[in-house]
Amino acid sequence: MNQLKLQQLLQQFFIEDIGEQDITSETIFPDNEWATGTFTAKEDGVLAGIDIIATGYRLLHPAIDVTFYKRDGEQVKKGETIAVASGPVAPLLAGERVILNLLQRMSGIATLTYQAVMALNSSHTRICDTRKTTPGLRMLEKYAVTCGGGYNHRFGLYDGVMIKDNHIAFCGSITKAVQAVRAKLGHMVKIEVETETKEQVLEAVEAGVDVIMFDNRTPEEVREFVSLVPKPIITEASGGITLENLAAYGATGVDYISIGMLTHSAKSLDISFHLQGWK
Repeated sequence: MNQLKLQQLLQQFFIEDIGEQDITSETIFPDNEWATGTFTAKEDGVLAGIDIIATGYRLLHPAIDVTFYKRDGEQVKKGETIAVASGPVAPLLAGERVILNLLQRMSGIATLTYQAVMALNSSHTRICDTRKTTPGLRMLEKYAVTCGGGYNHRFGLYDGVMIKDNHIAFCGSITKAVQAVRAKLGHMVKIEVETETKEQVLEAVEAGVDVIMFDNRTPEEVREFVSLVPKPIITEASGGITLENLAAYGATGVDYISIGMLTHSAKSLDISFHLQGWK
């Protein structure tokens, strides 16, 4: 993760939650009251975002020290210690909720992604995410996908051309849309086209695009469409794909399977934070 952007995000989140001050902790505990807090997994899963603990607490108080017992991408079992933070009580408690919210959210995405990779069980086809992310959290959520063994699709509208059904409808054809893009963009930008029919797949091949997506097609249709695409062109399946039918899509030979639920439907991993060792 980009550290400068991570710090910027955490500052915004802390300001939203803490505001002027944590009136509860700061009125109860004096500045010299120190403690140790433990982050513990309350269920099995895959971790993502543990650097948020150290980076977040560093923003709140430079004296807080964090010791890690797990790394991003590692599996964690219920009851295992993830990290221990030691320092002044007030900032430890002030940062607890923001840090836990992000850590749990990211670990939930990593866990679901890992489950998808295991369900796919393919040495060829890769699982990737989509732009169906939480506004403001895209960098974190897409990083979490990689921690679970998945890959990232484009990060936004700015880093790759993706010609979808509405673009095609208003341009008149895939060919015209591709020609319009090529007339204005350089060779470093890849072009992907979304297709739904055999005719569209063949037109996209003829247009010489870099990636062809098969949108909301059955495994049988995807298998047929893959056979129409020459090797230099990357193939992708998307839409209506679940953990239950992933293996069937993987067996089609498609290169990538993009799944929106990795980021929009992941359940947060349950993680707790408890103080001990008052002094």
